[in-house]
Amino acid sequence: MCVDYTDLNKACPKDSYPLPSIDRLVDGASGHALLNFLDAYSGYNKIMMYPPYEVHTSFITDHANYCYRVMPFDLKNAGATYQWLMDKVFHQYIRWNMEVYVNDMVVKTTSAGIMLPTWPRCSGRSGSTTCTST
Repeated sequence: MCVDYTDLNKACPKDSYPLPSIDRLVDGASGHALLNFLDAYSGYNKIMMYPPYEVHTSFITDHANYCYRVMPFDLKNAGATYQWLMDKVFHQYIRWNMEVYVNDMVVKTTSAGIMLPTWPRCSGRSGSTTCTST
């Protein structure tokens, strides 16, 4: 099944929330002894739609009418919304020991002995009330 959101995307204003510069992310990771790369792909499917806007994501099948209760991938501002949420959740770690680019994250440290004490502080954020881990 495929839902075409072309008309909805045309009607929505573009969210100008900036994505991080790739050069800054690469420079921020250089010089670290250990990098732990994470893919938060499943988190993308957990951002709830604002209930009054759910109707705008509706679609019809042979059996019934449906609408999304979570943000679908194809919405114009889905990437900006997800980046904003990740920046908000991990704000105290970004540039210190973590970099985030949409659903890709890297936890960085200068030595392996530091990674273990650092990691639970970062991974625990994904279990906050803002987003959930699977």
